[in-house]
Amino acid sequence: MSDPIDVTPEDYPRKVLFVAGAGRSGTSTMAGLMSILGLHVPQPEVAADETNPKGFGEPRWVVDHHDRLLKAALVQVSDARPEAWFETGRISTREQERIKTATWLGEHFDVSRELVVKDPRLSWFLSLWRVAAIRNGATPVFATMLRPPAEVVGSKQKYYANRLGSAHLAASWLNMLLHTERATRESVADGGRVFVRYADLLDDWTKTTMWVGEKLQLQGVLHANSEQIREGHRFVDPSLRRMGQSLADLNLPPKLHELTEETWGELNKLAEPDGDTADVHATLDQLREAYVDLYAEAEAISASSVVAAEQTLRAQLKRPGGAPGVPATPAEEPTTLADKIPHGVRAAIPPSVRRGLRKMAGRAR
Repeated sequence: MSDPIDVTPEDYPRKVLFVAGAGRSGTSTMAGLMSILGLHVPQPEVAADETNPKGFGEPRWVVDHHDRLLKAALVQVSDARPEAWFETGRISTREQERIKTATWLGEHFDVSRELVVKDPRLSWFLSLWRVAAIRNGATPVFATMLRPPAEVVGSKQKYYANRLGSAHLAASWLNMLLHTERATRESVADGGRVFVRYADLLDDWTKTTMWVGEKLQLQGVLHANSEQIREGHRFVDPSLRRMGQSLADLNLPPKLHELTEETWGELNKLAEPDGDTADVHATLDQLREAYVDLYAEAEAISASSVVAAEQTLRAQLKRPGGAPGVPATPAEEPTTLADKIPHGVRAAIPPSVRRGLRKMAGRAR
């Protein structure tokens, strides 16, 4: 990185960097650094809080947009169901949503030619955002953050008071990362995606972001000046990596442990120079298929839980005032009665049963 010489930001090609990955995996740090180095985070942003005191780097509109779309799709932020990708994909093909997303994105190119969009919900709607960028004459590029799954699980349990258990959180991490990798694969040919280890970003952020800038041809990064570098040093806190637990500490079911460990190993290969290869893609495809099979097996033997969930909901609906309230988490606040059923149980309910439950709750579509 060096001071710019005869560089005109107004002449930069239009580009949107989408920062993807599971929540608590370093996406905020990446988005924050990109903002410091010259990319524009569309305003207003989500305000910093005790879970992320340095800020989230998330446009408020994007978060609200995704929350609305996830609610329409009946998908949770940390959803472990392979089926959930079909549901969000269906939403992403709606022309009215494509128009709305592209219109909002286009307004922000008046501020900067290079934008950065980040939200833990983003991966569910990557195809929607890809279309939005292209409709605005911009190149979509993707940076997926990688953090050891045990650290992601531990961080979510600590900062989001998540009560769904380690197995669910590990499964949702698998579901998110395996499908995010597949959804961004078409950008491999034109060098439009990177995978970045959170640990590498904390250890040497200048080296890591320069590599990202060169790989994705982000002009703001490539022409960052000395003051921006100093601000970046003030922003990055190496102590942010506070989770020290290992995968063994999660006590996962053996097959889930095995799939999580193997997936983490393969994803790490993508973060190496020239590591984004067809061989790795083929192995990740096999792991994704194995996870889909594992989840199907779990659904197949969970009929008793499905019946219990249906009976519980029926009983709660008959009570005066409906079901008792359940404390919400910051990232996944339940807003409907059905949302208050534990996710691990709700996810196992077949679509036909879910439709019946929605009708009971006045949510028929």
